[in-house]
Amino acid sequence: MKTAFLKLPFHFSEEKLLDDLAICKNYNFTSHFNKNDYSGDWTSISLRSENGEMNNIFALPQTEKKYRDTELLQKCTYFRAIIDSFECEKESIRLLNLKPGSVIKEHTDYNLGYEDGIFRIHIPITTNKNVHFFINHDEVKMFPEECWYGNFNLPHSVRNEGKTDRIHLVMDCLRNDWSDKLFAESGYNFEAENVQTEYSRETKLQMIEQLKLMDTKISREMILQLQKEL
Repeated sequence: MKTAFLKLPFHFSEEKLLDDLAICKNYNFTSHFNKNDYSGDWTSISLRSENGEMNNIFALPQTEKKYRDTELLQKCTYFRAIIDSFECEKESIRLLNLKPGSVIKEHTDYNLGYEDGIFRIHIPITTNKNVHFFINHDEVKMFPEECWYGNFNLPHSVRNEGKTDRIHLVMDCLRNDWSDKLFAESGYNFEAENVQTEYSRETKLQMIEQLKLMDTKISREMILQLQKEL
């Protein structure tokens, strides 16, 4: 079975994470573009984006464009140190905030698993015991100071039933020899990578709708590929 999630062997300072979060809160977070995938209040701000702007929160894996650090990242010394500790190329890097009472509905992403040459990292900054994060129908409890990989090709959802914000630092990184060693040491199942993920027709249609919202060259190419598979 493919590895749905992994806790990686990093330990970060909650105090320093909160210090940099306080800097970010001086700027406006942008509502997530895919209104169909959530209810309530789900917002984001970019530390690294395609055009280097904080309000560009699109995160399409492995685009042809080079991602650039935003002005905000230059102000966040601890976030920069964490990012630099990952010895691989990075694409989108954002803060994602799920407000109390908000829900990210179950969905799947496209080409966003380690087997696709990319891996998405979650580093919790603020959370509470009533946040419920499911990946492939298993609940994953993520706490500040920890670092997690999730295979978001698999069904996933989040509910914040608590009274405080759930804010994660989320990084999209490109796989290399360094990350292979890291994942091997953390228990990743490399043998299962060659098993092709089969998406239902309904799931492919949902992916197409998500990609339409992005309306970029890469998203349009992905739509064409998915449409061929219907």
